[in-house]
Amino acid sequence: TRPATFWDVLDLTTMAPSASANPASYFAASGVSALAFFPLWKAAAIGQSGYEVAGKGYWQKYFEAMKPPWRGSIVVIGGMTWARAAIFYGSDTGSKYMRSQGYNTGISATVPSLIVSVFAQAVNQPFVRSSIMLQNPGEELAKKTFPNVAMLRHLAATKGIGSLWTGLDAAILKTAPKYMTAVVIKDYMGQLLAPVDPNNKQAVLLKSAKVAVTAGVAGAVLTNPLDVVRNEMFKTEEGMIACMGRMSREDGAKWLFRGIGKNWVAVAAPIASTIFLTDRFKVWFGC
Repeated sequence: TRPATFWDVLDLTTMAPSASANPASYFAASGVSALAFFPLWKAAAIGQSGYEVAGKGYWQKYFEAMKPPWRGSIVVIGGMTWARAAIFYGSDTGSKYMRSQGYNTGISATVPSLIVSVFAQAVNQPFVRSSIMLQNPGEELAKKTFPNVAMLRHLAATKGIGSLWTGLDAAILKTAPKYMTAVVIKDYMGQLLAPVDPNNKQAVLLKSAKVAVTAGVAGAVLTNPLDVVRNEMFKTEEGMIACMGRMSREDGAKWLFRGIGKNWVAVAAPIASTIFLTDRFKVWFGC
């Protein structure tokens, strides 16, 4: 027998989801991606929020923003893990069910991802807000033993419980389309790309990577302005429309692209990684 190759170790024999998807593969992929790309998320959050960091040039500031301390990292990684896993698992299982009921690919890919994305964002919003505010290099509450808890208590005490969900409208408007776009592109590209020989493991890997990267980048770039609005609302407590109007008066259309260089990497990379690794974990778990 011939020696095992890299492609044999990966055992990439299929890209298609199994008839009975195991949620463990989604959680494993989401967890690995959230952990690996947290520094990129931190840099994007700082850039989109307009927080100042030390450094002279673009790259020096970028790497400074990525460096520890990683405030609120456990909350961010945990929130990203369950939310992405729920969105992709719910989207895949919901899509399969709707297609079995006769709905077309567009509707089947869109509706489940939209519903699960809205739910996940609403649950995570207080933790998202507290985590982003902790990325301010001058934030004193970041020094607490449990910084997210301290920030949540501070917001509730000074601005009311409702302030924990400030920016939820902008967050839903950016999160739902981001994942919906990723899921739709993933489903359509899986069908539209030329079929590959399942025995050609390198070709299967390449096709999976193309689908994952395209879906991740499209979702991130299209929703960058809503990331900016949400983060700005956290700082100013403005409504979404008022916030957009003020930034347009102050910066023109430049705010639409604030932090996009960091964001498309910070968002696209973990989404692409989650899609790609979910396929791999399905194979490894025998799903």
